[in-house]
Amino acid sequence: MNAFQSARPWYRSPLSLAIASTLACAAAPVLAQDATGVDTQPPADAAVTLDSVVVTANKRVENIREVGASISVIGERQLENMGASSLSDYAALIPGMQVQNSGSPGLTAVSLRGISALSPGATVATYIDEVPVGSSGIYQGASTLMLDLLPYDISRVEVLRGPQGTLYGAGAIGGLLKYVTRAPDLFHDEFRVGFGLRSVSDGGQDWNGRIGVSVPLQEDRLGLRMSFARNGLPGYTDNAVDGRKDINGGEQVGGRAALSWEGDTVDLDLSVLHQRISADDRAVVALEPGTYAPLAGDLEGRTWQRQPFSKELTLTSLSVTWDLGWADFVSATGWSETTTLDQIDATVQFGEVADLLLGFPEPGSANVRYSFDLDKVTQEFRFSSRTGGRFEWMAGVFYTKEDALQSQFAWLGQRDGSPLPAPYDAMFGTLALIDLPSTYEEVAVFANASWRVGERFKIDAGVRQARNDQWFSQNVSAGILAPVGEDPGKSREDVFTWSLSPQFKLAEDTMLYARVATGYQPGGPNVALPGMPPSVDSSMLTSYELGLKSQFADRRVQLDVSAFRIDWDDIQVAASFNGIGGLVNGGEATSEGLELASRFRATDALVLGVNAAYTKARVKSDFAPSIIPQGDFDVVLNTGLAGDRMPYVPKLSWAATAEYGFMTSGGLAGQVGAVLRWTGERYNDTTERQRVTAPGDPSTVLQEELTAPLLLDSYRALDLYAGIGRERWELRAYVNNATGETGWSSMNPASGAISGAVAHLAAVPIQPRTYGIEFDFRF
Repeated sequence: MNAFQSARPWYRSPLSLAIASTLACAAAPVLAQDATGVDTQPPADAAVTLDSVVVTANKRVENIREVGASISVIGERQLENMGASSLSDYAALIPGMQVQNSGSPGLTAVSLRGISALSPGATVATYIDEVPVGSSGIYQGASTLMLDLLPYDISRVEVLRGPQGTLYGAGAIGGLLKYVTRAPDLFHDEFRVGFGLRSVSDGGQDWNGRIGVSVPLQEDRLGLRMSFARNGLPGYTDNAVDGRKDINGGEQVGGRAALSWEGDTVDLDLSVLHQRISADDRAVVALEPGTYAPLAGDLEGRTWQRQPFSKELTLTSLSVTWDLGWADFVSATGWSETTTLDQIDATVQFGEVADLLLGFPEPGSANVRYSFDLDKVTQEFRFSSRTGGRFEWMAGVFYTKEDALQSQFAWLGQRDGSPLPAPYDAMFGTLALIDLPSTYEEVAVFANASWRVGERFKIDAGVRQARNDQWFSQNVSAGILAPVGEDPGKSREDVFTWSLSPQFKLAEDTMLYARVATGYQPGGPNVALPGMPPSVDSSMLTSYELGLKSQFADRRVQLDVSAFRIDWDDIQVAASFNGIGGLVNGGEATSEGLELASRFRATDALVLGVNAAYTKARVKSDFAPSIIPQGDFDVVLNTGLAGDRMPYVPKLSWAATAEYGFMTSGGLAGQVGAVLRWTGERYNDTTERQRVTAPGDPSTVLQEELTAPLLLDSYRALDLYAGIGRERWELRAYVNNATGETGWSSMNPASGAISGAVAHLAAVPIQPRTYGIEFDFRF
């Protein structure tokens, strides 16, 4: 269903009235929820204790309270209650995690603990169960195209903060995002069907549907699970140039089939997953550069070319676990294919080529279309000892091979979107046509061990040695923005990472731990442009962390506190001039902070929670300059200066949660809840300093220009949800950003590549007031 604009106030729509009725159903005593999210009445002696949570952070099934690392878990039940459809919907529940949205699910960058994405390479690794997804190389836009999985048929989302290089390898320099899918039920049939409606205030409406089936094909041996979901994305931004309304509508579609076999000594899990995101346009608002006031309406942008976005992922994974008696042998295999299309309006950036270079009476219009194709194969073999002994160990080998292609096509036409008149169309209509094929191949060996000394002390340690070989070619077949020709390059690097974590139990439910760990972000061959090095090295960091995990007051209160310092060296930084860019190893940065995660079961009916993060992440020294020859002069470009704050990292962010469960006298059970989230002010970038110097003499400065980053104000938002049902059915409702607060997820200046003049600021808003209602039936 296409999104459409509604002229009625949000509180007058039939959907909002239905939600209000559902929210009003809260009354009476509690019904607690277990870790699986199924409504069950707890035993009397456990009614006021908090649930235990199982994670696989160390590639073992462990209680999260026993792991000496900072881990957050968002369960399936919480995702359903909040109506979550993307990372932006639940990121505030994870201390130290920031998600910057560029206008659509899938156009997403994620940072943890101040380790921002300053280059195309990812700083947070992504896994689905046992398999990594996304590119480890630098030519697939991994940092801004993070996997934004539609969270249906997902058991939980695990987020590990801090470098995870020893177990998870390349790209986990800042942490790990891990989606854990639901396994087939080997004992019981399950059939689930659901339907929902979602509407955005002053925007469009759309529907979502889902179905899930789990069937034991052979009781306690073989099971099959299948699911399908469609989630509509209502549009809510307009375009002042052509008058289009609610232009950023789209949809997410996902399907999965999983087969599970449990034998006497061998277990097997086979899964095929497909996800597709498609958006008609981006959610972008045009702001006045000086005042940040909207140039047109509150949710209106200014684009001359459409900006569609689509991303498809197909992942096949096979996991085999063999009980050898003395150890378990695990084989985890993954095959994935990812296709991405991202078109952006470049009228402000390149449209001035028409008037300033070609002599036309007015600027033209332009777009740039990026396409990314990635084929990835991964294989991991590992041996691991049984869990629970005094000495636990794990050793393995990992291999991955990526074949990738990035294509760029930049087009220039007249202001009304028609081609340039002949002969200019043939000569200048194609500003650039570039293919960037690349390969990434890595082999790594790793080992981890845990040693318990007595009942209180434990020490974990891990090492990983990796080697990657990369090949790349810059093939320019047409255009004026880059020299025509083929320029291949290659690189090889060896990287060693390690971790050490002593842990001490102060009491049965209180653990003090320290953790020192390293991580890396792979380098690779660079684009062939003047002033750019032929290759960039890996970024490396070392993290120091001290943490406390505690439960007290008869396990009704849970408190996790951690302090950290991160030293980041050889940071990969994107540097651009005249609209064309490459990578350099910029310099150093530090990130220091405190994180808090707490929950309190005040009564058997009410659970309260607070999480918060204070992060001071700054550039330590001026980033290394790029010297770009321009004939009679040189341009010396610094893309970060000492003291700059890291992009999109607030000093303070927090979220407070409350959930009240109830059971009516008629046997209905449910809950009402709220999340109040706050994000502090952020900067969109680091400072850029551009100096014009005499050729070969950088000390003779002829001209200097500083471009300061943009400041994004702090914002808060309130999310409300409620649900009621019986054993087989449930009705849920939610209102996200209930008070209709305005805030910005990301912001960038729209400026000319030749003149440098800023026409406006392109800002992506946080989701406006959004309300939805969902119905699920199980049998």
